[in-house]
Amino acid sequence: EENMTVMEDFSRVENTYQMEAEVCIIFSDFGKMQNVCNLLIEKLGTSVTINPPHFYHTPEAIDTLRRQVCVAAVGNTCRKAQEICRLVGQSLGKPLLIKEEETREWGGHIDNHLSHSANSQTLQERIQNATAYASCRVFAVFEIKGKENRRNKLL
Repeated sequence: EENMTVMEDFSRVENTYQMEAEVCIIFSDFGKMQNVCNLLIEKLGTSVTINPPHFYHTPEAIDTLRRQVCVAAVGNTCRKAQEICRLVGQSLGKPLLIKEEETREWGGHIDNHLSHSANSQTLQERIQNATAYASCRVFAVFEIKGKENRRNKLL
């Protein structure tokens, strides 16, 4: 209920009462939004009008994206370092230094002054324009261990 607001307007037209309601819902799941819209159209038919969705990212969602991208960059760096160590007959030790060097973000919003043209966009175009992208470049230094001779381990 915290993500929904309802505004109702009752009016009298001749001998009947008419009610108009506007329901605004914030969805975090696109599939759920589609299901609710389809259900409303199915149950209420032409008496319901569904406006095009407005897409945006919460600050928490963007922060989560930044963290996921950084963690993925560190994981990729570690895997690459392990592959190089195997190639040269060494083993990868613990990380000595990991530093985030550059983070880039782009997309993720539709400019407010473009709201008129946004209404003429297809749903796919609106989703594409609202999709957020991020990249992260990290610098990492790992300890490299030489592989011990198997004979020494047996003794």
